[in-house]
Amino acid sequence: MSDTIFSKIIRREIPADIIYEDDLALAFKDINAQAPVHFLVIPKKPIPQISAAEPEDQALLGHLLLTAKQVAEQVGLSNGYRVVINNGADGGQTVYHLHLHVLGERQLQWPPG
Repeated sequence: MSDTIFSKIIRREIPADIIYEDDLALAFKDINAQAPVHFLVIPKKPIPQISAAEPEDQALLGHLLLTAKQVAEQVGLSNGYRVVINNGADGGQTVYHLHLHVLGERQLQWPPG
């Protein structure tokens, strides 16, 4: 996997507005917010995209979802939120380091676009 902006955030080589961190994951505010609340949850393990995840990543993937829930509660998203994982070019992925978008504090439309 190539070095990404998220790898540099994990190593603190570039700044980010970090709102949560543990041994496995990091959550920080998205600099290109698409909702009043928009943060990303990333694994510290470099997985390029969800389609590259392996069976041994099962616990980590569950941890990322639970982290998204925990941080959503922490920032006050009590009226709901959306969790999105983009995969590959057609899925809109631009950074090839697995990440979950968590968006909230506005009514989100379906289909998303």
